[in-house]
Amino acid sequence: MEFTKEDALNLLGEYNTGEFHLKHAHVVGDVMRWFACDLGYGEEAGFWEIVGLLHDLDFEKYPEEHCTKSQEIMRERGLDERLIHATASHGYGLTVDIKPEHEMEKVLFATDELTGLIGAVAVMRPSKSVNDLEVKSVKKKFKDKRFAAGCSRDVITQGAEFLGWSLDELIEKTILAMRESDAVE
Repeated sequence: MEFTKEDALNLLGEYNTGEFHLKHAHVVGDVMRWFACDLGYGEEAGFWEIVGLLHDLDFEKYPEEHCTKSQEIMRERGLDERLIHATASHGYGLTVDIKPEHEMEKVLFATDELTGLIGAVAVMRPSKSVNDLEVKSVKKKFKDKRFAAGCSRDVITQGAEFLGWSLDELIEKTILAMRESDAVE
């Protein structure tokens, strides 16, 4: 039986109730869908979106077991090992030793923290929007370690390296992806 976006949203809602976590899941899901299409994986865009939606499944209720508890939850439900590996791999080097291997996993690793940073930069702008946000504005705040201090610059940089992209390219593509997200205000 196919695991659908609706199934993913229902599962997400079982373990997440906070507005911040739910919004983040939707933004990352939308960003992952955009990247799937941009990188030539359009036929898998729905799967990439589900990976984005569920990547932090366990974070709200089990922050100390992040990327570990979610594997247990998903396996108990008989979910695809590709989904389990992909969602867990974004915690590589932080909470798990599951390295991002597929391009999809590398995109998730690179953009998870970056969407938070870009969102924080956007709300500081007069427009409060990503629609007029430029790479240079994000780079300026990227260099200020006190700004959005919870967004790991090391993970973002490592993610760009995993993908073989420059930091500017990663930021530019992620801004474009976030512009397409219904979850970004």
